[in-house]
Amino acid sequence: MNSTNRTVVVTGIGATTPLGGDSASTWEGLVAGRSGISALEQDWAAELPVRIAGQIAVEPSEILPRPLLRKLDRSAQFALIAAREAWADAGFTAKAGEDSSIDPDRLGTVVASGIGGVTTLLGQYDVLKEQGVRKVSPHTVPMLMPNSPSANVGLEVNARAGVHSLVSACASGAEAVGYAIEMIRTGRADVVVAGGTEAAIHPLPIVAFANMMAMSKNNDDPHGASRPYDKGRDGFVLGEGAGVIVLESAEHAAQRGAKVYCEALGQGLSADSHHIAQPEPTGRGISAALEHLIASTGLDTSEIMHLNAHATSTPQGDVAEVKALAKVLGHELDHIAISATKSMTGHLLGGAGGIESVATVLALHNRLAPPTINIVELDDEVDAKLVSTEAKPLPEGPIIALNNSFGFGGHNVVLAFRTV
Repeated sequence: MNSTNRTVVVTGIGATTPLGGDSASTWEGLVAGRSGISALEQDWAAELPVRIAGQIAVEPSEILPRPLLRKLDRSAQFALIAAREAWADAGFTAKAGEDSSIDPDRLGTVVASGIGGVTTLLGQYDVLKEQGVRKVSPHTVPMLMPNSPSANVGLEVNARAGVHSLVSACASGAEAVGYAIEMIRTGRADVVVAGGTEAAIHPLPIVAFANMMAMSKNNDDPHGASRPYDKGRDGFVLGEGAGVIVLESAEHAAQRGAKVYCEALGQGLSADSHHIAQPEPTGRGISAALEHLIASTGLDTSEIMHLNAHATSTPQGDVAEVKALAKVLGHELDHIAISATKSMTGHLLGGAGGIESVATVLALHNRLAPPTINIVELDDEVDAKLVSTEAKPLPEGPIIALNNSFGFGGHNVVLAFRTV
């Protein structure tokens, strides 16, 4: 297969998040406008400046056997759980080769993480200092590697077309999905399991983000702390979990009679080249990514009816994103239902683009845009049609939804999905 213009569709979804242990419970929480943010009750959190986070709703220990848990970093555990759900949801009954509907040499994985095995790295260093060299786990290096989630998902499904791990901070999960689309479109694979995962709820990352003044310190009101676009927003809330989708060429999906959620149109990419951590204030790079998406896919901007915004709840970032959208879309922004699901899940860093791709796919499939919670007083600089208070129905007919993800380093990714 050497075609460079194959249609790509989504045939499976999976997730484990602060709202639920699978995609169905996560979607139910998003539509209901339920916050997944809670107080950190661990002893180590007592003296931290930030004591809230979006902690996973269902612990991996309730799902995975103990021998496997001991060999996988928490980020890889999340990825494997979400991937297994997505793989089964796509209709595959076994790994490639054993399930005759998929050739292992035509199957790939692209599962990203912005930070990787940070809890393994820090935890095993503590073991080394406190218990000595003989107590350090022999699994440490395979666990802490940032490619571990994708590699373990690849082993799970027997992927041989390529196992990739893109690292672009908080844009990692979205860029993974975009790379997977290109793998199929250019003929490298027929099926790709793609998404993002993160497990960084640990004292060091929390304190480091807090000292950057990037995180909300609203410890007394966990449910109301993540508040994109609100005048009183004071930073993001850290979340953990994974979101994974199965992407497939339309021909391959049709041949095996797979259900199809939507079409994956493509991605737009750019870089700010402005600052290692601060967003470019005018949204120039975000505009460039959206313009690249439109030019490379030829999508009709009048069909864009929904956007899952990056909207982390930082004072600068939220406004820059809206300015960028307005610059490219103009008055068409007025009919786009914008949801900021981080208001409920928190910010999953490298996993954000994965779980928000799942949310965007389900919004199209159900023609329903989730609400953005915690908007008490809208920022004066935010002139857009936000979905707040309750979920909003999306119109009938062919419609497009976008998913924005941006990351430290100036990475900008815009994904596009369309109804079928």
